[in-house]
Amino acid sequence: MNADRSGAATGPSVLLLLVADTHVPRRARRLPDELLRAAERADVVLHAGDWVDVATLELLEGRARRLVGVYGNNDGPELRARLPEVARVRLGGLAFGVVHETGAARGREVRCAALHPELDVLVFGHSHIPWDTEAPGGLRLLNPGSPTDRRRQPYCTYMTCTVADGLLGEVVLHRLPRR
Repeated sequence: MNADRSGAATGPSVLLLLVADTHVPRRARRLPDELLRAAERADVVLHAGDWVDVATLELLEGRARRLVGVYGNNDGPELRARLPEVARVRLGGLAFGVVHETGAARGREVRCAALHPELDVLVFGHSHIPWDTEAPGGLRLLNPGSPTDRRRQPYCTYMTCTVADGLLGEVVLHRLPRR
């Protein structure tokens, strides 16, 4: 335990790496080096599906201290056998969920809040579009975009954030250099 300036006890900060839609080897031959370095620094890596190949799962398992991942709509039987459709984990005093979330953007906040009322933060993928909103009732929805396939976005992206004492710290969207 640490103490803040007032002397109140504070828990350790947990550094999270949020990633989704890696699509290796279909959209890229490999994950960007910057992302792999971020995975090594993070306390926990949350991957919201569409890995596409088992080698990418195994690469991140080998680099991450802790990996929480789910399968996406482009993931085959091998990945589906190893990963859940929805993952739930408690980190830094908050309840996180991870899901690929293939539903429409319109109505997403209300839909996700109804489907996951027990969560504080839901990390999702599928669209390749970075997303950071709050649903009625307080559920925070985060989509890190894709580090390998920018689609209609100007950059490939991923997110980092910290969590401690039940508070989500600053969420940072990282833009990767164009390849």
